[in-house]
Amino acid sequence: VQLVESGGGLVQPGGSLRLSCAASGSIFSIYVATWYRQVPGKQRELVARIGVDGNTDYAASVKGRFTISRDNDKNTVCLDMSSLESEDTAVYYCNAHPPIYSNGRAILDYWGQGTQVTVSD
Repeated sequence: VQLVESGGGLVQPGGSLRLSCAASGSIFSIYVATWYRQVPGKQRELVARIGVDGNTDYAASVKGRFTISRDNDKNTVCLDMSSLESEDTAVYYCNAHPPIYSNGRAILDYWGQGTQVTVSD
């Protein structure tokens, strides 16, 4: 599975941005899709996840501001971000994996190359 993110950029505080992740190479509908983000010097953190059944989970810091969605016909997962804050500045990564786990870890795991989001005046 190849994942390609797009939509990052520079936005002012309070603004909005939509990230997209296009998947190719497999049946995307059977994959759990997740957005992570990482700031230099810090661990990568989960931002939002959407399951095969459409159920969603969000980090507490983004709940109510970010919305994750998927379009299985188009093999895409999107992250709509609003009321952006400087603390949201990070490289955002798309992750996808089939819900098959061993010892608590997905046996297959795919990552995009990341897209930079900068929130600044």
